[in-house]
Amino acid sequence: MFVIIHIIILHFRVQRYKKNSKLANFSKKSVTFAGVMRKALIVLHLILVALTCSLASGAATPPKKKYPGGKCYIWRYTLKDKRESSYTLDRPQRWLSHKSLERRKKQGLPLDSTDLPVSSGYLKAIQRMVYDGNRNAKRQTVESMVIGTSRWNNTVLVRSADTTLLQDLSQQTYVKRGELVWTAPDSIDRQIKTKPNIYFNPWDSVKGSTYGHGREQIEMLNGHRLHSIGFRGKGITIAVLDGGFMNCDQLPVFRHANIVGCKDFVYPNSFFFYQETDHGTKVLSTMAANEPEVLVGTAPEARYWLLRCEDLQTEQPVEEDYWAMAAEFADSLGADIISSSLGYTEYDDRPGYYSQRDLDGHTALISHTASMLAQKGIILVNSAGNSGMGPWKKITFPADAENSLTVGALNQQRINAPFSGVGPTQDLRVKPDVMALGSPASMISGRGGVVRDMGTSFSTPIVAGLAACLWQALPNKTALQIMELVRQNSSYHDKPDNIYGYGIPNFWRAYMVGRAIQP
Repeated sequence: MFVIIHIIILHFRVQRYKKNSKLANFSKKSVTFAGVMRKALIVLHLILVALTCSLASGAATPPKKKYPGGKCYIWRYTLKDKRESSYTLDRPQRWLSHKSLERRKKQGLPLDSTDLPVSSGYLKAIQRMVYDGNRNAKRQTVESMVIGTSRWNNTVLVRSADTTLLQDLSQQTYVKRGELVWTAPDSIDRQIKTKPNIYFNPWDSVKGSTYGHGREQIEMLNGHRLHSIGFRGKGITIAVLDGGFMNCDQLPVFRHANIVGCKDFVYPNSFFFYQETDHGTKVLSTMAANEPEVLVGTAPEARYWLLRCEDLQTEQPVEEDYWAMAAEFADSLGADIISSSLGYTEYDDRPGYYSQRDLDGHTALISHTASMLAQKGIILVNSAGNSGMGPWKKITFPADAENSLTVGALNQQRINAPFSGVGPTQDLRVKPDVMALGSPASMISGRGGVVRDMGTSFSTPIVAGLAACLWQALPNKTALQIMELVRQNSSYHDKPDNIYGYGIPNFWRAYMVGRAIQP
C-alpha cells in the first residue's frame, strides 16, 4: 500500500516537472537541472519506500525473546507394561468421572488395560532418577521434571537439560523405547495482548436473519431443521482441541455460551491462556456462538471444554503427546465429542519424519490415540488438513484415524476447495469422510468481529456441532452409529471417493433415518 502511494506521488511530481519545462521554455541547462531533480526525487522516494516497508515489516513481526531457562529437551519414554501399579480396573472412579463411566456403560464399552493410568511404581522410579539428577546437577542446569503421561500409549514425558540423565532413563528395564520429541528453541515470540471489542460493529449484523452470517454453513448441511425442533446440542459435551482461544472469556458472542472449563497441555503452560492465538476462538464460534442476527453456531446449547495442545512457537513431535494427553483428559471428564482442527506431517529440523505410507491410523502416536476414541465412546471430528495444494496433498495426521469423521472443505458452489487434503489412507479407507463449507466460512475473530476465513479447520467444527445435535436427538445411539448415520446420509453415500468422501451430510435426513430404526 505504501509503495503504491509513493509511486503515485512520484509520478505526478515528474509530470509536473515536465509540464513546467515546456511552459517556461527552459534552456538546455534548465532541462538538465530538471532531470537531476527528477533523479534526486526518485532516489529520495526509493529510500522512503524502503524505510516505510522496513517499519511495516517490523511492526508485523512479533518481537522475540530468548527462550527462558536455556537449552533443554523433552523425551518420550514408552513403558513395557503397567505392572507395579496401584490402579485396578475394579475402581475406575479414581481417575475417570461418573459421566465418563456412564458414557461407556450406555454404549456397552468395557474398560481395558489401556484405560489404566501409567504404572505408579515405574513413575516413582522415574521421578526418583529425576530427583537424584537434579540434586547432583550443577546450579546452572535446568531442573528436570516429569511433565505428562499418556495412559492409552503407556508413555511418560520428561524434560531436562541433562542429556546423560535422559539417555540413562531410556536404558531402564521397564522402558521399552525412548525418543527425543522436543528441543528448546533459541528464541520465542513475546506475547502481545489483544483487546477485544466489547460491542459488535453495525455491519456485523444481518437484520432479519436468525443465524446471521452463519446461515449458509448450517443450511448447507440441513442442520437448521434440527434446531427448529429443539435439538441444539443440549446435554452434549464437546472438547475443543486447539492452539489458543484468544479472548473467549471476554467476547460478547460467547456471553451465552456454556464454556465449562479450560486446560493447557503445552509445556510450559501459558501465563495468559486467553491471549494465545485466536484460531481456537474462530473454531469455537462456529459451534458455540449464540448471537442472533450476528452468528449462531451449529451447537449453541452444548457444553464446551477448551483444551490447548498446540505449541505455536515450534513444530515438534511432542505436540502429538500434548494432543493425546488432551484427548485422554476429555475422556476422563466425560466429553462426548472432540472437535480437533489440528494436523501434522512434518516437524522442524526433522525431514522425512513421516511419509505417506504412515497414513494407516496407527503409525503416528497422534493417529493411534485418535483411533482409540470410538472404543471409549467418543466421536472424533478432525480436519482433513490444508495440504491439497502443496507437495504432501493428502490428509494429515490424525485425519487418518479409524472410526472418526474427517472433514474436508467446500466452497460456496459446493465444490472441493483445492487446499483440502485428500485420501485414501494407506490401508485404502475412504478419506475424508464428509465435507462442509470452509472456503470461506463465517466466524468470530479474537478481536470480536465477524470474519470469513478459509480452511478445513473451520469446516470441521460446523460438522462437530451438528453431530452433537444429532446425538442429542438420538441419545440411544453409540458413537459408531452416529458417525455411520452421518456418512450414509451424505450426498455421495452410494459412490464415495477420496476427494469428497461420502459428500455433504444431510443431518435432517440422518435424524429421520436414525429415528426410524431406533431399538
